Amino acid sequence: MRISGWSLRSAQNDNPRGLLRRLLGLHVLLALAWTGAWVTAAETGAPVVQVGVAKIDITPELPIRLSGYQSRATEASAAEMRLQARALAIGSDAQRPAVLITVELIGVGEETTAAVAAALRTKHGLERARVAICATHIHTGPALADVLPFMFSRDLPEDEQARIARYTAVLREKLVTVAEAALADRRPARLAWSEGRTDFAAQRRVIVDGKWKSFGVTPGGPVDHALPVLRVSDEQGRVRAVFLSYACHCTTLEGKDNYLHGDWAGDAAVRVERAWPGAVALVALGCGADANPNPRGAPAVAGHGEKIAAEVQRLLAAPMRPLAAVSEARRRAFELDLDHAVTREELRTRAADPKRVTIAYAAKKFLAELDAGRALPQAVPYAVQTWAFGRELTMVFLAGEIVSEYSLRLRRELDGGRLWVNGYANSVPSYIASKRMFAEGGYEVDGSMDYYGWPTRLAIGTEDRIVQAVRELAPEAARGAGQAP
Repeated sequence: MRISGWSLRSAQNDNPRGLLRRLLGLHVLLALAWTGAWVTAAETGAPVVQVGVAKIDITPELPIRLSGYQSRATEASAAEMRLQARALAIGSDAQRPAVLITVELIGVGEETTAAVAAALRTKHGLERARVAICATHIHTGPALADVLPFMFSRDLPEDEQARIARYTAVLREKLVTVAEAALADRRPARLAWSEGRTDFAAQRRVIVDGKWKSFGVTPGGPVDHALPVLRVSDEQGRVRAVFLSYACHCTTLEGKDNYLHGDWAGDAAVRVERAWPGAVALVALGCGADANPNPRGAPAVAGHGEKIAAEVQRLLAAPMRPLAAVSEARRRAFELDLDHAVTREELRTRAADPKRVTIAYAAKKFLAELDAGRALPQAVPYAVQTWAFGRELTMVFLAGEIVSEYSLRLRRELDGGRLWVNGYANSVPSYIASKRMFAEGGYEVDGSMDYYGWPTRLAIGTEDRIVQAVRELAPEAARGAGQAP
């Protein structure tokens, strides 16, 4: 049973005083949100832009395997929160619209993004650079056929694989549908943006004597606490849509939580939509692959969602910077080199290790490829995408599980006051570690590559190549000396 977005389970866990605080907090949030909606109407200088929004339910049929934690022994058979995809279409046909889609999933595969982009190009003439798909990287969502191929370190039964394949196919159709619905919904609107902060993301890499030891909480470690927010309002000043991103894993829920749920990002979206009835809240992640929510566990989900929603209402109630439509969209696809060519001998050694199941399983898969006469990959496909909103804002979309030092560096070296960096965008081929991490090693550098189906780590020059690509794609307005984060 669910009442106003809270599960009966979470309500029962509240004592009466705590429940009263939640109800009072919601009342205040709603009141301030509506005040903020009318403040926007008084802002001047924002040009009128054709904007459309849409939302579609992407909850899979159950049972289905969840992705994100290998410890789950069975498929999920319950949904604590339904999952959504949301779309924002910006610009008239004459302006060449740009379409942003957010999905409450572990990620999207390149095959899925390519299929959606191809359909939108065929039906609506959209260039690939003007379609972006951002995932919230929840660890309580369905497994997908084109993401994390070695997630479970074993071959799943055929019926489980079939359910995953069917869901992936249905998902692609729904993403096209929600994008087309947003395009059809376009009408006069005004765009504005601002940047706030929230603090529940914590650096998770524990380093001892210069080497990665474990996951935990590392005070003072690199974290990007920026919370950029884009507002879409109608000509009367009512909020029609909000887009936001925050650089933190959606891992509040843990491996023992074997049910569908949108984690903090899904909770935040529900709270924002409840505060502005009729609006659509699109949530994405920044560069937070090395940041976990703090605290973690099911009771913490609502607290993190409340923090996001409260900061959104604060920003929307204050003056925001007006924007025009997307004036320029660029995309560059290239390959990130792997560290070295892995030999059969190296793979045989890994495959024979009974204590490291994940490594051994991946090694056996790679050996099977070689036995079949197929070469192992030497590089990881990658793409960088940028959207310029005139000279006022450059939005960057980076593929993969990309760590915090990328956005921190980009804002230092480019114009941090006019730069918005999203991660987990368009495809999630692997973790993307920073240069500093390579000497430390550990999960983001090495261990995660087995789950993603790559035979070794990325080359140490990865960070510089990605940063250089952003520099070259970003418009001139975003290339000056920036602000320190």
